[in-house]
Amino acid sequence: MNDPSSRATGQAARAERFQLLHTRPGVFAIPNPWDAGSARMLAALGFEALATTSAGFAFSLGRPDAEGAVSRGETLANVRAIVDATCLPVSADLENGFGDDPESCAETIRLAAQAGLVGGSIEDATGRADDPIYSFAHAVERVAAAVRSARALPFQFMLTARAENFINGRPDLGDTIKRLQAFAEAGADVLYAPGLRTREDIAAVVNAVAPKPVNVIMGLSGAHFSLAEIGALGVKRISVGSALARAAYGAFLAGAREIREHGTFRFADQATPYAELNAMFNRATRVP
Repeated sequence: MNDPSSRATGQAARAERFQLLHTRPGVFAIPNPWDAGSARMLAALGFEALATTSAGFAFSLGRPDAEGAVSRGETLANVRAIVDATCLPVSADLENGFGDDPESCAETIRLAAQAGLVGGSIEDATGRADDPIYSFAHAVERVAAAVRSARALPFQFMLTARAENFINGRPDLGDTIKRLQAFAEAGADVLYAPGLRTREDIAAVVNAVAPKPVNVIMGLSGAHFSLAEIGALGVKRISVGSALARAAYGAFLAGAREIREHGTFRFADQATPYAELNAMFNRATRVP
């Protein structure tokens, strides 16, 4: 799809489908691929939308999931590969917007749209261990700049604003809710506080920002709720972050360790058959 007008039409259609997922009744799962192959597998299984994972992509490059380890250009190239792999709407983990200032957030949203995304997240984590969370006022300014950039696009770009206290060792629910409410008032479409692990905390966030949709992450240790259980709390969207990537790498490491430590190859008995994977990728089609 090299014609810019055709690409724009396809992106607008994906954006409309993505928005409808957030307005129809019920909860939906948005799994996280880290490359074109994992995206195609998820599409083949019938998922309706995808969200990228910064950690999963970083691991695939042999790098840590850390500030500056992966550039914005590398992230957007990965995003483009995932977008082009299926016909599904794709939202991306855009980390902190690849810069501290609000203008960096705005520019990242503009470039994300050019890469084919119909959604993306901006977080309030700095990536610096000595000062992990942006100040309240600055965090809100950054989200507001991202919102303005998103609203300037010719389609509905679903902006997710993330409050990162809980996964940065700051389990302050009050401050997290204050930030999410301010992000919602600034125009964010979806609110997200990764690391919530109790029904009470999840319900408190949902109620605090209603009627805006809330994303919750599953696949972290200490939280084992089902899709139905989370949906009953009023959550709209459930992602899994790097969990699928870590599960894949976990199977890889288990197999490699068996070879190295025991000299056996029984891991292959649990491997997905070659023919099944080949057929799945053979059925996958590019966006027309």
